[in-house]
Formats: sequence, structure tokens, C-alpha cells
Amino acid sequence: MTQKTVLNETHRRFGAKMVDFGGWDMPLHYGSQIEEHHAVRRDCGMFDVSHMCAVDLSGPDAKTFLLRLLANNVDKLQAPGKALYSAMLNEAGGVVDDLIVYYLSPGEYRVVINAGTAAKDLEWMAARLADWKMDVGLRPRRDLAMIAVQGPQACARVWQVLPETRGASEALKPFFAAVVGDCFIARTGYTGESGFEIALPAEHADALWQALADAGVAPCGLGARDTLRLEAGMNLYGQDMDESVSPLDAGLAWTVDLAAARDFVGKAALLEHGQRKQFLGLLLEDRGVLRAHQKVVTAQGEGEITSGSFSPTLQRSIALARLPLGVAVGDSVSVEIRDKRLAARVVKPVFVRNGASQLA
Repeated sequence: MTQKTVLNETHRRFGAKMVDFGGWDMPLHYGSQIEEHHAVRRDCGMFDVSHMCAVDLSGPDAKTFLLRLLANNVDKLQAPGKALYSAMLNEAGGVVDDLIVYYLSPGEYRVVINAGTAAKDLEWMAARLADWKMDVGLRPRRDLAMIAVQGPQACARVWQVLPETRGASEALKPFFAAVVGDCFIARTGYTGESGFEIALPAEHADALWQALADAGVAPCGLGARDTLRLEAGMNLYGQDMDESVSPLDAGLAWTVDLAAARDFVGKAALLEHGQRKQFLGLLLEDRGVLRAHQKVVTAQGEGEITSGSFSPTLQRSIALARLPLGVAVGDSVSVEIRDKRLAARVVKPVFVRNGASQLA
């Protein structure tokens, strides 16, 4: 049965084209995916991310549990509100999910997991708790809605609508969060732009969405969210990595702490196998559109595109790809599209940040 966020009727009221996304009825766009994309890069847009699941962890073993569960090291979380991006791995070193974990207070954390993997993730965490006999409570927060407000004017528009949050949120650095009344407001996002992700009681979500729209914030759907995150070089679970892919092969080595003495699920497999592929960007030099699963031919062997699309900001076709070791930024490669080989250039896997091209 298709699930719906609390904002489902709101999206329909705003004229959204709705589609199934991992079992959730979600807005694809509200008329023009391209206009929504540009709104976020040039001004401000908002996304319903309530399908993602916040899970509150509490108890005397909460920190010990996360140290063993996650590839990144929650010892880095010292200040209340600090966030950390991490992969949660299986024993073979594959990615069960990628997530953000927030430190709230001693013995209390919030983990935000992906929508399509939420049930699997909760089962995985519960099974590990049982195996390790740890005292930790897991509380999925389906009573909360989440709205992401992104773009160069995002902060100003949020403070216009929620002036009471400005004092606590204005000084927040990226990957920090603050609690203001019923709002959990985080300086995180999935677009490569400034902004906030706001969690609040579900019954208040429609009013906030309407107030933001009245303040000039453009409603945006999954289509724009995908091209924005691709331009920003951000991975999408299920496309750029999954349970069969090591984070070392998915451009996520920076989120894996192999140096500390602690053990974590999947560490032994990562140490045994090491990095076998590398994760890089592609810029198409010929006419065409890069798409997932297209073959990439390099001097070092074959690779594969994991995510690809036309970039509205760059007006070029771009992609993220898993390529053989030895391929370097600046190399010329070929992409097989409809029985033709088209020329592409290897680039760093971040194309646009804060509205500006990152291409050399």
C-alpha cells in the first residue's frame, strides 16, 4: 500500500504531479522541474522530506551502539546539535543505508534514515541491539514532518516565517542543529545550497508550508531534488550505492573512520578488500544525455554511470560514475549510448555549489 506524508493533500492543493517513490506518494513537480531547480539555485525552494524517518536513540549504551554500528565515528560529536554523515554497513562492507546522526545530549541521538530503507534499517538496528545486548531505546518519529528549505535566500525566508528561530539558528554552522520550541532546525540539505531542514510536529506542517509559499518560497518536487543533488555530487541510495557496494567505491571514504581502534560492522571487510573502484564525475563533450547504467570505456577498463542527467545550471549533460582505479580527472573517456560511443571528460564529482560551477 502506498504511503503518504502529512503534506500529501497540501501538494495536491498546490497542483503537484504525484508519483510513486519507494512506496511513497510524492510530488514530482508543481508544473516545471526546471523552474523549481533554478529557484533553489537562484532564490529559494522547499521540499517535503517527511517520508524520511527520524529515529531517536536513547539509553546508557546509545553511544557505544552507534560506535559499533556506523562506519563514521560518533566520538566526533562533542557539542549538542552536531551532526555527522555516515554509512551503516553490513558484514561484507556493503552500504545498508547512508544517514545523518545528530548528538542531542549524553545518551541521546537522532538518526535520519532514508524512506525506502526505513523498515529494513529499523530491523537491522533492532537485530544488532539484540545481538549485542545493549540498553538502547529506538523510537521512530513518524509524529514529525520534515521540510527542507534551500537556496541563497532560504535562511532569510525561514526567519521571516519563523522569527523565533533566528536567535538559535543564525549562528549555526553547517551540520549543526538547534531545538527551538517544537522545531528541530538543522543546517543540512541535499542541494549544494545554503538552507535548513526543519522537523516539526506533523499537525503544523501544512501551516508552515503555506506560510513559506506566501513568503515566496517555491514548492519543489523530486525531479528538481534529483538534478540539484546530482550537480552537488551527492549520492543517492539505491543508485550510487547499495548493500553490494563498498563506501570506499562510492566516493564515501571520507565518511569511514578506519584509523580509530574501535571495531564496527563491515570494518574487517573494508580492510581486507580496500578500494576497488573510484567515484568520479563525467561531463559529456558530445550531444546526448548521460543516464544511469551506461557503460564507460576508459584506458584502464570499463566503468559504469550510477547517476546521470542534463544539468539545468551548466546546460550540459553530467554524471557520477564508478570507474577503474587509475582513471584521473581530466582524462578523456567514452560512454556507450544507443550503440554509439560519445566523448566525455572526467571531472571532480562536484559540479555546482552555492549556485556556481565547480568545473575547472
